[in-house]
Amino acid sequence: MQKSELSFWQLWNISFGFFGVQIAYSLQSANISRIFATLGADPHNLSFFWILPPLMGIIVQPLVGKYSDRTWCKLGRRIPYLFLGSLIAIMVMCLLPNAGSLGLSIGGAMVFGLIALMLLDTSINMAMQPFKMLVGDMVNEEQKTKAYSIQSFLCNAGSLVGYVFPFVFAWIGLANTAPEGQIPDTVKYSFYIGALILILCVLFTTFKVKEMPPKEYAEFHGIDLEKQKKEKNPGFIALLKTAPSTFWTVGLVQFFCWAAFLYMWTYTNGAIADTVWGTTDVASAGYQAAGNWVGILFAVQAVGSLLWALVIPKFKSIKCAYTLSLLIGAVGFASVFFVHNQYLLFVSFALIGTAWAAMLAIPFSILTNSLRGDHIGTYLGLFNGTICLPQIIAAACGGLLLKLSGGAQVNMFIVAGILLILGAISVNFIKVNNKQ
Repeated sequence: MQKSELSFWQLWNISFGFFGVQIAYSLQSANISRIFATLGADPHNLSFFWILPPLMGIIVQPLVGKYSDRTWCKLGRRIPYLFLGSLIAIMVMCLLPNAGSLGLSIGGAMVFGLIALMLLDTSINMAMQPFKMLVGDMVNEEQKTKAYSIQSFLCNAGSLVGYVFPFVFAWIGLANTAPEGQIPDTVKYSFYIGALILILCVLFTTFKVKEMPPKEYAEFHGIDLEKQKKEKNPGFIALLKTAPSTFWTVGLVQFFCWAAFLYMWTYTNGAIADTVWGTTDVASAGYQAAGNWVGILFAVQAVGSLLWALVIPKFKSIKCAYTLSLLIGAVGFASVFFVHNQYLLFVSFALIGTAWAAMLAIPFSILTNSLRGDHIGTYLGLFNGTICLPQIIAAACGGLLLKLSGGAQVNMFIVAGILLILGAISVNFIKVNNKQ
């Protein structure tokens, strides 16, 4: 079957729901450290709270990929998982910011928050993965970089919205401080509005995107359905053994990149509260103001990423684009250590955005062009391990690295910069267009 090109708006519709999912994810990534620090977590233990999200991802996303590869119903192949994951995420987004308002002890609030975080990230992972699979399912090789760049654009647009919510709500007059151990209204209402947008975006995708039925899908990907029925569905280990080399080389780059960003999400609030606002007291107005400013800085990162996502497709060499993006991001990370002005930090985080744009668009484009269509969902789910595993390792090591680096949270940005440089070096090992 000839793999026809899709129009811009067809590519746009495939990924539009990612806008809502990313709002949920950005609210989580920008506010988790703030929430748990407010509940009473020790800074040296803060990174441990970040183990749960990637741990859920490494479990859930391969399962979503594996079972969606063999799913077909009225809603499609991938969309049922997207819909279910989003519904769970919406419910949890209304519960998590209330962890400190239920009359529980500090320990009880922590446990409640951890359970809510686990469920939230499980559901976000369940909702997020289908969008990457839809591109792999429906877009030809020549358009995949463009399709993932559109997805990167929408991802960053969603991030931008989610990141600025607390700042905007504080600006319009919602309380940005709360009694000790409770979460401010600015954060609570950010999660509520984010949940509303998420369900609207998912409904849009559900009604606008029509997945290929099994026969058409098989023709598009060159799959022999009769042979597939006779073959035993291979397990995860078997697929990993036969994975193309690209899976592992891109995964190596992913390892360094996602470890770097885990440290950014974990330590930005404490770092700028200390270096810009001059406080480490989590109950202080300065710390909460820094928390809102983190959202603004992450929004600047998203804008930088949005702009850079438009540039990436113009590179003749995708490896060159990948390497340059990570190196620019490394400069951005390292510069945070030296900048103590809240507005000058815009430059640092805009530079970090170039690395983020590349991480969202390039790995999946390279990988899906190296895969056959019969197990693409499972492979993309397994590939999520290259996102989740480095975060788990980085989170487990975060407290130790923080101690070894002197205890100041801003020092972790130097560590993040070094990790991105290692990622840029690792790009050299990737062989592009290694179709297997």
